[in-house]
Amino acid sequence: MEKKQGWKKNLTIPNALSVLRLLVIAPFVVFFVQGKYGPAALMLLVSGLSDMFDGWIARRFHQFTPLGAMLDPVADKLTLAAVVICMGLAFPITIPLVVLLILKELSMLVAGGVLLKLHKRPPAARWYGKVATVVFYVSMTAIVTMKAIWNQENDVLIIVLLSVTAASMLFALIKYFLVFLEIIHTNDDDPSAPKEPPQADAKKEKQNL
Repeated sequence: MEKKQGWKKNLTIPNALSVLRLLVIAPFVVFFVQGKYGPAALMLLVSGLSDMFDGWIARRFHQFTPLGAMLDPVADKLTLAAVVICMGLAFPITIPLVVLLILKELSMLVAGGVLLKLHKRPPAARWYGKVATVVFYVSMTAIVTMKAIWNQENDVLIIVLLSVTAASMLFALIKYFLVFLEIIHTNDDDPSAPKEPPQADAKKEKQNL
């Protein structure tokens, strides 16, 4: 009975949106490889919107679940990996951004591993991290859309988009690094991490009695 109730708790809209992001990865890659940039851009748009709304819904309606905490970053990393590989191969001009993105993700992965080793909770997603992700999706979607509509690459516009994206990523990386240092030098976990409602705490106390 408890297992069934636990499973039902994972049936949330944010988790469904995370699953949707996982499901659109394959169609995006297939469309992109086949040169169908219109449908590929649509898949990117769907992925970006679902990424934006699942976090908002989770915070607004307190729909945080252990499954969601696992699905969200997995969907993010797999989507980003698919996008950067496809973009790097098709648009060599985006390679510097691809390298920067890889360095950012590796840095955060290493930092998270260090915190876990110190028995500290890695920082929750912050607004600047989400903004960097949204800017990335918008830039990549715009570049793919240009290719789909005009079948050409506007180098000036692409450079502008990549510069804005790189700046947002660097800003997010620096801010996360400062948060990382703050957590390292304190005895507390990340203060931004979602807390369990008072009812959950009371239930735990009751179970411990």
